[in-house]
Amino acid sequence: MNEPSSLTSRVTDLLCEALQIDPPPAEMDLIAAGLLDSIGFMHLFAAMETEFGIGVTAADLSPDRFRSVERIAAFVSAKQEQAGPQAESAEAATPPAAAAPASAETAVLTDPRTGRERRRVAVSGVREVAAAVAECRAAAAGWAAHTPRERARRLLRLADFVEERSAEYVAAEQAGTGKPAAEAAGEVEQCADLLRFYAGALRTGRSPAPGGFLPGRESWVRWEPLGVVGVIVPWNYPLMMAAWRIGPALAAGNTVVLKPALTTPDTALLLARDAAAALGPGVLLTVPGDRDTGRLLVESDVDAVAFTGSETGGRDVVARAGLRRVSLELGGNCPAVVLPDAPPDTCQGLVAAATYNAGQSCASPARVITLRENYEQTVEGLAKAMAERRAGVDFGPLNNADQAARYDRIVARSAARVEHVAPLAPPPGEEDGHWRPGRILADLPADDPAVREEVFAPVLTVQAADDHAEAVALANGVPQALAASVWGARADEVLDLAGQLDAGEVWINCHLEQTAELPHGGRGASGHGTDMSVLALTEYQRPKTVTARVGRS
Repeated sequence: MNEPSSLTSRVTDLLCEALQIDPPPAEMDLIAAGLLDSIGFMHLFAAMETEFGIGVTAADLSPDRFRSVERIAAFVSAKQEQAGPQAESAEAATPPAAAAPASAETAVLTDPRTGRERRRVAVSGVREVAAAVAECRAAAAGWAAHTPRERARRLLRLADFVEERSAEYVAAEQAGTGKPAAEAAGEVEQCADLLRFYAGALRTGRSPAPGGFLPGRESWVRWEPLGVVGVIVPWNYPLMMAAWRIGPALAAGNTVVLKPALTTPDTALLLARDAAAALGPGVLLTVPGDRDTGRLLVESDVDAVAFTGSETGGRDVVARAGLRRVSLELGGNCPAVVLPDAPPDTCQGLVAAATYNAGQSCASPARVITLRENYEQTVEGLAKAMAERRAGVDFGPLNNADQAARYDRIVARSAARVEHVAPLAPPPGEEDGHWRPGRILADLPADDPAVREEVFAPVLTVQAADDHAEAVALANGVPQALAASVWGARADEVLDLAGQLDAGEVWINCHLEQTAELPHGGRGASGHGTDMSVLALTEYQRPKTVTARVGRS
């Protein structure tokens, strides 16, 4: 058995290597000092398994056990005593230098508010993805075997963790996205609410009622989980998009391997940590990484893939997934049809929706379509409303350098002859972040890049139509068909237009307003499948009809 002083020294060396830090004092509070955060825990646990042969289980996940070098050393010592001399001999037989590293690659993450490096994260490769899928596979039967009541109880506990630790989740969400605190807090609240919704939804009956559909037979339908679901989510709503996918997948009885976007792994790692304690080990695991990590997950031994992201990414997922179940939520490029009798607050409402999350929402309004009689009025109203929304004060930056370059490229190529640009107001010291101003682009051709391509930024184009039919044709004139809105006073007109718009979700006199009870999903190049509502449960289940002979033949 190691002497305490020797073990403390080994733990110190391990921390320095795993976290890339200078040797801390043995009694220092590593968590309070910011040295041991969600990704730090991941690196620490991987290093402990390599160095000491110790696997950290859900029962071990108390932050106090790992708060200082002394406590980590005590934890290691206790684990070694539990394992006995066999563990020590095995450790001696395999020197640490011979063990493979936790990950072959480390990615540098930047703060979108400043453009400066904020942390480094291990990129999950073949070994990490395979191990996560195998662990979820091993846990799948046990998780599916729980009664709906028990699964609901555990999901409610996970929701409690998210809510109780909301400050930590908000900080993590802001670190990766640069969102204002109020936006991040609202999304954390929505995550907890959605988990609670599915905890209740999974206990409701959705099957056809049993009955005698055949002579002398009784039939019923069982809804069974798919098994292990690979979930890949984007960087625009790292936590909320994860909740939209994992909520129904877990409620339906599946285990989940979650792959967050490379730039925003923070809240996904927190979810995996809290899920281990609330749901049990192996039920929800996170594999941080890049696009190659996502491809590895799609091609791994998962039973289904839920992907939220770009159309290009969705096509790649479909090609790699083969015959397995795939659910896709892709781009939006959403239209908003504004009629002459639209409410007075229409322009303010559209600009608020277009700048929420810096316009980085698939369902954000992107293309405003008016009739010719209210075109000039609408352009002026949108310009005035946009001038009052400042990047750096009212909304955050774009997420990454690639997205900022996309904004610059599309705006530079646009042939718009009318352009209104809002002011920029980045906080002091954040001038080098990915800040981009709100823009109104008008008097532009129908095939303008800003119309045909989804800018995914705080940009609104404005087009005029001669009548309702042309307005609908313009609205439906792009490949995407995710969401849309209609603004007007006459119920017959707005309801008729809402029915003609090719979109999975249509708002009337509002935009970008969603709740767990209502389904959300796209058509065409916007993908297929359903997020939210009880309907999303069937995305992660398969029906089995059982027919029994009863009575005499």
